[in-house]
Amino acid sequence: MERFNLFLERLFLKPKYTIGVIHFDGKLFCNTLEDTVRDLNKDGDLEDYGEMKIYGETAIPYGVYKVIVNYSPKLKRELPLILDVKHFTGIRIHKVRSAAGTLGCVGVGKNTSPGILTDGEYFEKKLTALLKEKIAAGIECYINIV
Repeated sequence: MERFNLFLERLFLKPKYTIGVIHFDGKLFCNTLEDTVRDLNKDGDLEDYGEMKIYGETAIPYGVYKVIVNYSPKLKRELPLILDVKHFTGIRIHKVRSAAGTLGCVGVGKNTSPGILTDGEYFEKKLTALLKEKIAAGIECYINIV
């Protein structure tokens, strides 16, 4: 089966948030904002010495995850959902302004000042539409967090 891969590259790991980028097909798509990275050895879990999940303040572990698009009862719209994340449930890709709005999810937008994203609605809609198109064509979608 054909695969479509998003790549989330974490660039700036700060004490209270993480800034990165999503790219695919060799092109930059947008910036990301996540909670603090606690998967210190990048092994895809939070089970090693010095690692632990703090609810609402921890980025998902590094790894490759399948992505679908479905309705979010909490956010009341269709959004990308990242599946099978160890230690987490309900992880979405959606617009956020600051790390306070992520709760483990991946925020999308344009990083215009430290720890802040703008234009999130534009990037959320564009990414959701792209993934829906790929899935409708029978293409499996994944996010690779590196």
